[in-house]
Amino acid sequence: MNSLSPQVLIAVLVGALLHAGWNALVKSSTDKTLDTALIHVICSFYAMPVCWYLGLPDPQVWPFIIASLLVHVAYYFALAGAYRHGDLGLAYPLMRGTAPVLVALSSFVVLGEVLTPLAWSGVFGVSVGLLCMGAGGAMLQQKKALAFALSNAVLIAIYTVVDAKGARMSGHVLQYAALLFALDGWPFALLTLWHRKGDVMPYVRERWRVAAGGAGASLASYSIALWAMTVAPVALIAALRETSVLFAAILGAWLLKEPWTRMRVFGTAFIVMGVMALHLA
Repeated sequence: MNSLSPQVLIAVLVGALLHAGWNALVKSSTDKTLDTALIHVICSFYAMPVCWYLGLPDPQVWPFIIASLLVHVAYYFALAGAYRHGDLGLAYPLMRGTAPVLVALSSFVVLGEVLTPLAWSGVFGVSVGLLCMGAGGAMLQQKKALAFALSNAVLIAIYTVVDAKGARMSGHVLQYAALLFALDGWPFALLTLWHRKGDVMPYVRERWRVAAGGAGASLASYSIALWAMTVAPVALIAALRETSVLFAAILGAWLLKEPWTRMRVFGTAFIVMGVMALHLA
């Protein structure tokens, strides 16, 4: 489990595209927090029949599920806050760009995974590229988005390592992912409703079809990543998955009319070189 096969590489890149897609849906909404809650409640409904069919993971896996749920609640609030205060093309690269290095360090401490110099160059190449995608004068002008995004990078690293260890221990990735998604959407959704004063049903009726597509993309993307982390080093998969930033920047420029700068061109080059190094590591 020291390298990336072509099959794993392609699967994770497809998952990255799906991840960028549902994030673009959230950014395009008029209510980022409610849209995030709606997407993950629908994820829960998708996952429940899978849980019923596959059964529950062993009790030894549940502490990882619970820990992941708690971190994900904080992650969703920070995600919605980042998109509320900043561009998709700024917030998304910042939160995803610093996470791979944090995951690499955490996986060494928690999982005992040791990366080769080439693998480290790939992780840093992807991270530098991701940060370039969000760099520019607007970065310092959107201080709240910056704070939310960097906080989220830490949360991403935590739940990535927790879920990787839990999925490996379970021995059944889909079973683990199904239970995680079945439970995941409800704490954040209930907290969101508790803080709301008005009726949310008109918004839900307007957005549920779009959110259903985003939910499918979110579930598939993370399930692919969890599977990949059981057959390849966590740090390599985490870095490769964050190429979703490149897809998000393209979607942001195309659908949301966000600017495509020279730094994003440099970022694209670094990401491509980083992916090549990860594949060869």
